[in-house]
Amino acid sequence: MIRYCSTGYCSTSALPSSREVKNLPMWRADGAILTLLLHAGPVEFLYYWFHRALHHHFLYSRYHSHHHSSIATEPITSVSHPFAEHIVYYALFAIPMVTAGVTGVASVGCVAGYIFYLDLMNNMGHCNFEFIPKWVFSVFPPLKYIMYTPSFHSLHHTRLRTNYSLFMPFYDYIYGTVDVSTDDLHTAALKREEDEPQVVHLTHLTTPESIYHTRLGFAAFASRPYATKWFMWLMWPVTVWSVMWNRIYGRTVVTERNRFEDLTLQTWIIPKYKFQSPNLKIRLVDGSSLAVAIVLHKIPEGTSQVLLSGQASKVALHVSVSLCEKGIKVVTTNDNAYNQLKRSVAMSNNARARQNLILSKTYDLQTWLVGDELSEAEHRKAPKGAHLIPVSQIPPKKLRPDCIYHSTPAMIAPPSLQNVDSCENWLPRGVLSASRVAGIVHALENTQEHEFGSRILNPDAIWQAAIKHGFQPLNLKNP
Repeated sequence: MIRYCSTGYCSTSALPSSREVKNLPMWRADGAILTLLLHAGPVEFLYYWFHRALHHHFLYSRYHSHHHSSIATEPITSVSHPFAEHIVYYALFAIPMVTAGVTGVASVGCVAGYIFYLDLMNNMGHCNFEFIPKWVFSVFPPLKYIMYTPSFHSLHHTRLRTNYSLFMPFYDYIYGTVDVSTDDLHTAALKREEDEPQVVHLTHLTTPESIYHTRLGFAAFASRPYATKWFMWLMWPVTVWSVMWNRIYGRTVVTERNRFEDLTLQTWIIPKYKFQSPNLKIRLVDGSSLAVAIVLHKIPEGTSQVLLSGQASKVALHVSVSLCEKGIKVVTTNDNAYNQLKRSVAMSNNARARQNLILSKTYDLQTWLVGDELSEAEHRKAPKGAHLIPVSQIPPKKLRPDCIYHSTPAMIAPPSLQNVDSCENWLPRGVLSASRVAGIVHALENTQEHEFGSRILNPDAIWQAAIKHGFQPLNLKNP
């Protein structure tokens, strides 16, 4: 029995009883035909005019402009709407399913298929990548009126006043709102040659499970590179297969494409678990100079001494020498780190720098430079309110809620950097690590020198260049 519920003037949706839901057939052809007709008719028609209304300046400025903040769209853009719009869309998309239920022709396959169709077409239209071949429309010309393409909808996001249709463009053709360049753009998008990048950010796998932390794996893991979940053990067949595939196939994969000013940027994943620098005619940049500058700018004003903890890396050594030259005492409790620092300071022409390097067993300092392999015992000796500033790309675990943890060396990307659509490691969205920023800045400045191995350039110069090109300091702290 169909039960109706009405309040006041509004009769709400008619829903099947729980018994009827359990007894739904897997498939009914008449239900599928009804769903198709209702979608092509009322749903597409009402959506078209509702969408046009949303582009009136009153509604656009208050609601729909949020969706159009994405000019270079991506699949997630398809569901980026204000709450009020979502309610209208749910009501529209419910028309075929509710009608099928009321008339008794609903089926599991019909409901599931319609929901799958909505998600598939919605994501496809916003993927910003044209892949529908032109021959499809040549073989069956009417298809252009009942199926849109990614390039069709991309024109709506760039021109705003054209191509309003949901998934079936025939209402745009009927009412004269189809963009005149739709066919030309579709052809041009399919013929577009691959951009040759000027800057490539090289990454590589570290463990068999690290494949799940890339964009090819689980997007939610992007900001937690070394985290593990219990269900990853259940995926060991896939993990083993990926290891075998990497060994056999072994080709570099492009996982991200960006544009900044006149540069084409790409991120590559090298399918190797160890990586050696290739012998190529390119300039190699590891970002150490910029990392040094970023760490130096994180030192709280008025600091007179800092503690270097963990292992002394290339960045840690250069930061320590710079601080010693500025008259700030650098204290370390590690004999090996002290000997490395002593050799580095000895190469400095600043006589005062040698006096500011101290080997001590004291931990009662408010500013810590945290290197790799910081032990938990040493970590817990930090005094209350201490600033823990990483000098490596791996942040320390936050064991002390009463301490202030700074971010790893990174900078905020300028708004003009396109397609930064995921988090990098543990950094917030729109923030890039020092190594990525340095590669971009070196290309913009046309720097001819390598920065690799023990070599380091002028930290202050690369910092000023980064600021000049719109990158901003990241003052992210977690008290």
